[in-house]
Amino acid sequence: MWQMKFCAGLCVGQRMVTVQKGHLYRAKGYHITIWCNVSGYGRPLEQTFQWFVYWPSAPKTEMQLISTSDSSFPYAVYAQRVKAREIYVERIRGDSVLLHITKLQAEDAGEYECHTPNTEERYFGGYSAKTSLSVIPDTLSATMKPQDLTQDEGDSLELICEVSTATAQHTHLSVAWYLIQEDGEDQEILSLSRDFVLNAGPSYNQRVSFGDIRLDKIGDKKYKLSIVKILPSDQGDMYCEAVEWIQDPDETWKDIAWKRTNKTSLTVRSFDDNISVTITAAKSSVLEGEVLQINCSVQAQNIQNRWFQLVWLHHDRVVASIDQHGALAFQEDNEDRYTMGNLLVKKQNNGKYILRINQAELNDNGTYHCEVSEMETSSTGSLAVKKKRSSSGTDINVSSRESNFKLVLRINEERIMEGEALIFHCKASVANYPLSVKWWHISKNKSPPVLIANVDQDGMLQIGTSYLERSARGDLRLEKVDSSTFTLTIYNTSATDDSGLYRCEVTAWFKGRNWKHAQEISAHVESLGMNLKAVLISRIANVMLHEDFELYCQVSVNRSTNRVPISVIWEFHPSSAMTGYQKVVKITAGGTVEWGSALLHFQKKTKITKSYSSSQLLIHGATWQDAGIYKCEVEVWRNSQQASSSGIAAAAVVSSNPVEIKVTQPESKLKVSLDTKALEISMNDATEIKCEIISLSKEESLLGISWYFQPLSPADAVPLLILATNYSNILEYGDSFSSPQKKSRFHSEKVSSHLYQLSIPSEDYDVGGTYYCVVEEWVWSVDSGWYNLGKTESGRTTVNFKSSDNKLHIESTNHSITITENEDVTLKCLLQSQIRPTSRFSISWFKVSIHSSTETLLKIKDNGVIEYGNVKMARRLRPSCPSTGDFHLTIQDVEVGDSGLFYCQVEEWAVNCSTAQVQQASVRSGYSELMVLPPGCGHTLRRCGQWRPAASCACGVVVEELVPCRLSDAPALPNGEGMELGRHKAFATAPVPFCATPPPAQGS
Repeated sequence: MWQMKFCAGLCVGQRMVTVQKGHLYRAKGYHITIWCNVSGYGRPLEQTFQWFVYWPSAPKTEMQLISTSDSSFPYAVYAQRVKAREIYVERIRGDSVLLHITKLQAEDAGEYECHTPNTEERYFGGYSAKTSLSVIPDTLSATMKPQDLTQDEGDSLELICEVSTATAQHTHLSVAWYLIQEDGEDQEILSLSRDFVLNAGPSYNQRVSFGDIRLDKIGDKKYKLSIVKILPSDQGDMYCEAVEWIQDPDETWKDIAWKRTNKTSLTVRSFDDNISVTITAAKSSVLEGEVLQINCSVQAQNIQNRWFQLVWLHHDRVVASIDQHGALAFQEDNEDRYTMGNLLVKKQNNGKYILRINQAELNDNGTYHCEVSEMETSSTGSLAVKKKRSSSGTDINVSSRESNFKLVLRINEERIMEGEALIFHCKASVANYPLSVKWWHISKNKSPPVLIANVDQDGMLQIGTSYLERSARGDLRLEKVDSSTFTLTIYNTSATDDSGLYRCEVTAWFKGRNWKHAQEISAHVESLGMNLKAVLISRIANVMLHEDFELYCQVSVNRSTNRVPISVIWEFHPSSAMTGYQKVVKITAGGTVEWGSALLHFQKKTKITKSYSSSQLLIHGATWQDAGIYKCEVEVWRNSQQASSSGIAAAAVVSSNPVEIKVTQPESKLKVSLDTKALEISMNDATEIKCEIISLSKEESLLGISWYFQPLSPADAVPLLILATNYSNILEYGDSFSSPQKKSRFHSEKVSSHLYQLSIPSEDYDVGGTYYCVVEEWVWSVDSGWYNLGKTESGRTTVNFKSSDNKLHIESTNHSITITENEDVTLKCLLQSQIRPTSRFSISWFKVSIHSSTETLLKIKDNGVIEYGNVKMARRLRPSCPSTGDFHLTIQDVEVGDSGLFYCQVEEWAVNCSTAQVQQASVRSGYSELMVLPPGCGHTLRRCGQWRPAASCACGVVVEELVPCRLSDAPALPNGEGMELGRHKAFATAPVPFCATPPPAQGS
C-alpha cells in the first residue's frame, strides 16, 4: 500500500545549491558571468542569493561580495564596484541567478561561493556551493593594415588579418570577416570557427560556394580573405574579428577574449565600357640619329579582359599596327627599317604600346597619333570592331645635328694646390655619333699649344710627346664617361708646369660629314710653399721640474693645406750640449711616429698629436735634460703616395721659430718646527731631542737628518756634528763623536714620517749644550736620480746639566793592623756609593809615617797607567781591583819601617759632550794604622784617636784637612821629638794619632 502525503503548498525536499563548475579561466578586462541555482526549497518562490569570495592570499577568509536582498552586504573593497554596477546579480528566475563582473580585474581571482539562506523550519541539505576562478592576461591580438581602396567592379581584392595569442591555457581561435555598409549593420562575409569550419554569411553563401570568396590561413598567424570579382554590394568598411575560446570543465566552450582590427574602406566603381587613348613622347625634340620614342596608353575598366587593336599614324599615314594577338604589320618602307632594327613596335601590356625609332631621320619630323579599336566576338564567332577611339596628336621635331652641335668644358676647380688633381669635363651636345677629342695645353699667352692626348672616333688613344713620361708614371688619365662626355685628369700637378689654358677639341662624325668645336678654360696651380709658415708657441717658458709642458706647432698656409699631406718633425737643442739640433720625433703624413735615436728619454714620456694645421708635443715630468731650444719643421707633400715614398723629397719644407724651455727647480715647501726648548737634566737621566717636520714638498720625498751639538761656552763655539742619516738611511758620525764609546751615547730614531728623535741614554757625563737638527729634502728626478730640493734647521733645544744627588762615598772607618815583619798585608779602599758605568776612577795611595810627612806611594790614573811615588817600595806594592769600586793595595814583605798611617784617595772622572775630561768627585778613605813588629815582639800600643778626613769641594778642587785627636787623649810631644814605638818614634811634625795605651776593640 502506498501512502502519500500532500503538502498545503509545494513539496519540500533536500535543499541543493549548484554553481557553475570550475576551475574557470577568464581573461582580464572582459565581462564574465557565473550562474547559480537552488532546488529542494519550499517558500518563498524567490530565493535570496549571497556571493562570497575567498582570495588566494587568504583562502579561509570570506569576503562578502553581493546579495540579492541586502544592499549593504558587500565589503568596502567591493562596495564601490557594486554601486557602479561593475558587479551585479541578474535574476533569471526565482531560484536561478547570474553573477556579472563587467570588467574583470586580476584581483578578482579566487574561490567564489554562492549561498542561499535557509527559509525552512529546519536545515536539510546544502545551502552553498563553490567554484574557483583564475584571471589570465589578455594576450589576444588581431591586426590588419587600414586602407582606403577604390577598385572597379570585377577587380579582385585580398585582405590579410594577423591573429595571435600567447595564453598559457589551451584555447582555440575563430576568425570572421565583416562588412559595414551605409545602413550601419555588420554583415558577416565569411568565418572560420574554433573547430576550423568555414561558415559563409547569409548574403555570401552562393559566392562562397562558387569559389568567388575564399578564406585561407597562411602560416601560424595570417588569415587571407580573397574576393575574385568585386561587386558593387561589396562597397563599405571591412574588418576582421578574432575570438579566443576556452573549454570549461562542463565541456562547454566559452569566448574569453575578442579583438577587432582596423577597417579597410572599399569603394567599388561600377563597370564602364568606355575607353580613352593618350599619346606621349619621351622627347619632343631630337637630333637626327637620336632615339625617338612615342608611347600610347589605353585606359579602360576591366582592361585585362578586353581586346584591342592599335594603329600608329604619322601625318595620318599608317606607320605600323598591332592586333589583339600582338601580330605586327607595316606600311611602305617601314618594314625595311623594322628589319634593320631601326624601328620597334612593342605591346608592354593591354594598356601600353610603344613605337621606337632608334635613329631618327629628318623626315621623321611631324605629328603622330595612335588609333585604338576594341574588338568583340560576334554572333557568328568572328571578331568585330565594337568601338574605336583616337588619341590627340603629338608633334615631334627632328633637328639637324650640325645645327645643334655645342660643347661645354668644365673644370673641378680653377685654383688648386700643387699636387692636387686637375679634372676637366668636356661634353658635346650630340650623342649616338662617333666623336673624337683632342686635349691641348697652352702654358703662356701666345705660346704654341702642346698636345696632351688625342682619342679618335674608334677610341684609339695617342699621348702627346711632352706628356709621355707623365703618362707612364700614371699622372695622366683620359676617359669617355658616356657617348658624349670626355674627361681629362692630371694628377700630381706642378705649379710651374700645369698652370695655363686648356683646350678641348671635339669632332663629330656622321654619315661622311664631321663638325668640329673647341672650348678653352684656365687653370691655376698654386705652389705648396706659398704662404707656408710654421709658428711654434709655448704657454710657459719656465717649467718647474717634474711639471708637464706643451709646445704647439701651428701651420699657417693657404686655403688648401688641409687637403695635402703634412709631416711634422720636432727638433731639440739641449742647453748642456755643444752640438746642433737633434730629432726628437717625427709624425709622418700617414700618422706614423718615428722617434729620433739620440734623445731616447723623450720616447717614454712624450705624447704627440697632429692635425691638418697643427701639431702638439706634450712632455710629461720635465727633467734637467729637457731644458733647451725646441723647434718644429713642417714638410708638405703633393699627395699621399709621394709622402709615403722614401725616395721622393717633400714639395716644400719650412722651419718654425725656436722656443727656449728652461727647467727650474721647484721651491721647497719643507718646514721644520722652529720652537726653542730648554731642558734641565740630572746625571743618569735619559734625554730625547725632537725634530718635527711640519710640511714637505712631496709626500714621496726622502729626508736626510743631521744632529748637531754646540757647547754652552764659549758663546761662539762651533757646532759639532753628532751624527747624520742620509736619504738612503745610511748613518755617519761626526769626527768628534766617532769613537765607539761616544757612538753608543747617541741614538737617532724615526718615530713617524714627520717626527725624528735624538735619544741620549742615561749617562754620567755632562751632556749640557745646545742641540738642533738639519733636515734635507730629497726628491726623485728621472734623469738625475735623487737631488736635494732644500734644507732647513730646526729650533734649538738647550740642555743644562745638574749634578746628581748620588755623590761619591767611600768607607771612612779607621782600621788598625798589626803584623809581623816579612809578612804581606792588604789595605782596602771600598766605594760605598752607586757607581755609574761610564765613570772612570783614579786611585792614589798615601802613607803618613810617624817620623815623616805624607808621601804618595802610587797613583793609578783613569786610563790604567800607574805612577809610583816611593820608588824604594814600588817593587813590593801590588795594586788590584777585585770588583768594581773595591780597590786593594798589597804590600809584600813588610818591614818595620813600613809602619804608619795609610789611606787612599779616589777621583771620579767623566767626559762631557765636548770630549773634555771633567772631574766629578774626589774622596778620601779612612786611615789604616799599620804596626809592623819585629819578630818576637808581643806588646801593642793603644790607639787613642783617629784621623778624620774632611773634604770640601769647589770647582773640582779637593781640600784635605787632617783633624787630630783631642790633646788630652795623648801626651804632647815636643816639636821635633818622637815617642818610642817599639824601635820607632813618632815625630810631632803633625798631630799624633797614637797613644801608649792598649788598643781599643776592633772597629772602635
